Amino acid sequence: MNITIDRFEGNFAAVELPNRRIVNIPAEILPKEAKEGDVISILINKEETEKAAEIGEKLVGKLWK
Repeated sequence: MNITIDRFEGNFAAVELPNRRIVNIPAEILPKEAKEGDVISILINKEETEKAAEIGEKLVGKLWK
């Protein structure tokens, strides 16, 4: 999914979604060099998702021992 930075308002960025809806997101989650008009891609990182799931499973396993 691609979103476009419309403008910055304080600590938030107003971004345009593919359906043309504008929503606010915390500016701190964007790359520091991001500016108005930039298109940001949101992707699922399967490798990191799997790593996080493994870590979670290990932690839960430790709780039940």
